[in-house]
Amino acid sequence: MPAFFDRDAVDRALPYPSLIEALREVFAAGIEAPVRHHHEIPRGGAEPATLLLMPAWRPDREIGVKLVTVFPDNERVTGRPSVQAVYLLFDGRSGEPRALMDGTALTLRRTAAASALAARFLAREDASSLLVIGAGALAPHLVRAHAAVRPLRRITVWNRTAERARELAATLAGEGFEARAVEDRLAAIEEADIVSCATMSRTPLVPGERVRPGTHVDLVGAFRPDMRESDDALLRRAAVYLDTMAGALAEAGDILLAIASGALSRERIRGDLYGLCQGRVPGRRDAREITVFKSVGSAIEDLAAAALVAARLG
Repeated sequence: MPAFFDRDAVDRALPYPSLIEALREVFAAGIEAPVRHHHEIPRGGAEPATLLLMPAWRPDREIGVKLVTVFPDNERVTGRPSVQAVYLLFDGRSGEPRALMDGTALTLRRTAAASALAARFLAREDASSLLVIGAGALAPHLVRAHAAVRPLRRITVWNRTAERARELAATLAGEGFEARAVEDRLAAIEEADIVSCATMSRTPLVPGERVRPGTHVDLVGAFRPDMRESDDALLRRAAVYLDTMAGALAEAGDILLAIASGALSRERIRGDLYGLCQGRVPGRRDAREITVFKSVGSAIEDLAAAALVAARLG
């Protein structure tokens, strides 16, 4: 039987500095994975759920697959995370199952680590203030991961439900951050060095006209073609980067809707994490440039994280 690693075990095995470096290594090595399988699950009168299947492999090393469900209203209705998952890791030489692990914890950590990896190339080195838009399960991980690569001192949190923002700010303050909840999202955008947005919004939450020069915008939510967290004005002004070209150009509403409107072209997209980590694509060019990183998630990130868990915990 494969070993089982629960949420606590996954969290212990994946400190952010180590996980960020593991992701850098797989992108630098050019290891690619198929675009994930995406299936919509009808739910009567409720918003449809989503089932994702995400396979990846490193020849003669590991094979893995993550099974993910996304129930958009979970946090509001049940208090549970919207994204839940399991991960199954196989031996790459024999095909034998090696480990089954909590895929939700794995997803939260590798998603935040991918954003932090991008920020190493795209955020100003002196970036000290972070605005988190959205107070779901991913939000505290984004703060911790970004703090692993930039000298963050001030954290502000905005959420549609103000109480959730206050709860997250209190949690972060308990971890030593100078954190507070805000109600004026637009004013907070104007003051932030990094804006990290993790929502399931279908309407833009980060208007380009309110983003000041030198800001790095991290767009993590809006994983479907009909969702978006940024507007056309931001995509016109910014240097745009993706986690993977294939994934984002297939699913990311922020990118696809901007291309459809003419605010962005494929030629204007600077590159992805492969290009950044391999040194083929330049990152931030000057202190006043606005940069945008759009992620939809890649199975190669999950595989790197799962392999790290298995290696550390046996």
